[in-house]
Amino acid sequence: MKSWIFLTRRLHLDPLLLMGVLMLSALGLVALYSAGGRDADLVLRQAIRLALGFGIMLALAQIAPKRFHYWAPLLYLIGVALLCIVLAFGETAQGAQRWLRVGPVNFQPSELVKLTVPLMIAWFVSGEESPPRFWRIAVAGFLTILPVTLVMQQPDLGTALLIVVSGLSVLFLSGMGWRLITALVGLAAVCAPVLWHFVMHDYQRQRVLTLIDPQRDPLGTGYHIIQSTIAIGSGGMYGKGWFNGTQSKLDFLPERSTDFIFAVISEEFGLIGILILLSIYLFVVYRGLYIATQARSMFGKLVAGALVLTFFIYVFVNIGMVSGILPVVGLPLPLVSYGGTSMVTLMAGFGIVMSIHTHRLFLSG
Repeated sequence: MKSWIFLTRRLHLDPLLLMGVLMLSALGLVALYSAGGRDADLVLRQAIRLALGFGIMLALAQIAPKRFHYWAPLLYLIGVALLCIVLAFGETAQGAQRWLRVGPVNFQPSELVKLTVPLMIAWFVSGEESPPRFWRIAVAGFLTILPVTLVMQQPDLGTALLIVVSGLSVLFLSGMGWRLITALVGLAAVCAPVLWHFVMHDYQRQRVLTLIDPQRDPLGTGYHIIQSTIAIGSGGMYGKGWFNGTQSKLDFLPERSTDFIFAVISEEFGLIGILILLSIYLFVVYRGLYIATQARSMFGKLVAGALVLTFFIYVFVNIGMVSGILPVVGLPLPLVSYGGTSMVTLMAGFGIVMSIHTHRLFLSG
């Protein structure tokens, strides 16, 4: 155990956070093998992406936090520029223009912005003592809304939501007053009708209406939620067993390898399996927030805290939409669902968090 701790710290990796990430990744491969119909190639592709993600996490963990502070404005500008390029030249799939092709690889620049926005906002507000003044909050709001507006044009409501959360998390952790928070919530409520009629696309409005009454279109927009809730409920306490989930095995459950893999886990492993999965997620979030509290600089505290809170919202929104308590917004279950760019982005975020913690340890001797 001591050698494991020594090795991980020499590599600038936090052993406890790394353990949680490894456990989630392993559980994801187990669930994916069943959800994908025992497709070994699917699991192999996911394992390769995980390996790439771990490599990026390791590389970013070696970079001192002061470098991220120095690079934050440039990374933000690159992210916004890539979003503009996507709107002009991006590839379209299933009615969404979200991808850029670089050689044989397709990637979503909006995933990169999940990291660059909290870095930029933390860089901007950490220059003064907490809480930040109103003009800084206003500018930070603009810096968040700009990429969100570009992402909404793709359209990608789920990613836009996470970008908003990442920016607001920095402002919340910086000590923004509750009066201002209440005012912003009130402003959002007032603007809701405008967003509904002039910003949201028709299919997004249909998802909200389906959340209220899935039975209004059981074979159309309500099909995903109805089938996923059936799968979750049928798992009971102990589940039906690995490979024995009827909803996924008989192809009733759509997107079972990606957005709705939580329903597969619920059906096959039941409440006990879900509690184990949620316990690991909570452990990762707890460890990440602890790292944020131990950071030596305000920039480090804000970045680590915002990245971890965004990860928590990621998990919450996916489970909420699969369970039928939130609209379907197309977010995968972090580190478990099959995916490429989102997986790498999550690992990169954990690499930054580990850098903030382990460089603090080495600096303190």
